Amino acid sequence: MMTFRRLPTIVSRDVNGAAFEAEVAPFLATLNDRSCAVIAVDGEQVGGRNADLAVIPASNQKLLVAAVALERLGADFTYTTTVEAAAPPVEGVVEGDLYLVGGGDPLLSSNWYPDSNLERYPVTSPTSLDALADGVVAAGVTRVAGGVVGDGSRYDDEFFAPGWGVGVAGLEGGPYDALMANDARVLGDDLRANDPNVGAAREFTRLLQERGIVVDGGPSSGIAPPDAAELASVESVPFSSVVAEMLGNSDNNTAELVVKELGVDSGAGGTREAGLAVIRQELADWGVDVTPVVLSDGSGLSLDNRVTCAALAAVVERYDSDSAIGRALPVAGQTGTLSDVFVDHAVAGRLLGKTGTLNNPPFNTDPPAVKALSGYLPVDGGGEVEYVLILNGPTISDQSEYRPIWNQLADTLATYPAGPTPADLGPR
Repeated sequence: MMTFRRLPTIVSRDVNGAAFEAEVAPFLATLNDRSCAVIAVDGEQVGGRNADLAVIPASNQKLLVAAVALERLGADFTYTTTVEAAAPPVEGVVEGDLYLVGGGDPLLSSNWYPDSNLERYPVTSPTSLDALADGVVAAGVTRVAGGVVGDGSRYDDEFFAPGWGVGVAGLEGGPYDALMANDARVLGDDLRANDPNVGAAREFTRLLQERGIVVDGGPSSGIAPPDAAELASVESVPFSSVVAEMLGNSDNNTAELVVKELGVDSGAGGTREAGLAVIRQELADWGVDVTPVVLSDGSGLSLDNRVTCAALAAVVERYDSDSAIGRALPVAGQTGTLSDVFVDHAVAGRLLGKTGTLNNPPFNTDPPAVKALSGYLPVDGGGEVEYVLILNGPTISDQSEYRPIWNQLADTLATYPAGPTPADLGPR
């Protein structure tokens, strides 16, 4: 049904459509045969190039994960991490082990971690592991006769996804599990833990000891007894903020864990395969052609992923710049992975986009490198331009190659609207 509120947006689109198409067409013609793009205004396609070609999406894969997870889990979903014991403490003593039970929270962090500079983009909206340790103190525990056992059994024990290129595992993503603290890092250790459950147990042991609790045994991994007593718990931020961290920082571990949580939610179990099956089915339910789509992981690090620009555009157009997806995206020249991009451009502070990068040496053999950018450019007074650009090519991730294309994309998007904006046509 037509509303007066939407009328200026529709009129502006009709008035400016032809001029924008004339700007878009030359840009699309410059793209190589291995790349694809779709540009639309308020869901109405203005132009496309190789829209149905299956390409490697890199981290634009996270847009699919975020969209389906928000639909299935909900913006208010939260993760819970608990501390449990076989029996409540007696006179402050836990007889046996203390179990740190992971609920899949990808943002579980000690207070030192966000400011550690160990990652390019610090974790946002962290769940405090220190607060959980404080909870154990509040429960009256003064000594653990055993050790801290990390329990990540909510998910399977696949710590890395297959299909990742050389030098990716352990650096760009993983190891991860339903229990993971500080992206598998322990204070004072230069290397990530081989087993994130043990790493979290080590870190939690340190935090307990820091608070004066004696822990007799060493950290390990295992499964809490089914009738264990809960001594303390900590809850994550709402899922919309988890998505904001995942898309804003392009957080690979978060994306992989969200996929496994989708598997748990479906009843099929916390596996990568179960979660990806949920995403594929949800996309199909939305009317997206998933025939050429190959989903291998959640982060987009896998060289086996294949997505079409048409499929990604359908997802982008399902939301808008003011949705949980739109608000999660980095802002050109200001935040996240776009903080140093388009800084002095007309789209600075306006364009919202999810970046994606894969470097795949040797450059003279397949699979190709990837550089992707998809999102929204809001228009003054309402509505927006939606865009999807996925570049595949031997050396396309080199700044000298992709930045001119990105700049041309931004130049093209900035031409809309050439005539009256919705704000100009709105009530005064």
